[in-house]
Amino acid sequence: MSSPLELPVISYDQVALDGVITRMLLEEPARLEFSGAFTSKEPTLDEARAEFATSISQVAHALFSKRYGPLVGTVTKTTVETLLKNGEENLYRAKGDVNLVVQELFDRAFKSAKK
Repeated sequence: MSSPLELPVISYDQVALDGVITRMLLEEPARLEFSGAFTSKEPTLDEARAEFATSISQVAHALFSKRYGPLVGTVTKTTVETLLKNGEENLYRAKGDVNLVVQELFDRAFKSAKK
């Protein structure tokens, strides 16, 4: 009669277990180096814009390709890239306009306060 404290015998595939243990011993440990040196190249604005447009086009293709056809993703990608590029140009121009308006408001506010 077996006692209730005996653990059941678990049969492992010894070859697979030896393979896992060997691989664990051969792998190099993870290295955590926080030296502050950024080794990978930071993407440019054009690359980031293209990657974002590709992501949106893939989502649009997955959602709307059955209803509107297979070119939805391609059209969406070029449209998103164009909209982002034009939006950036308009924001850059608007930044100059906003600076002029704010400067004019400050000049008027402080000029009238001096009188």
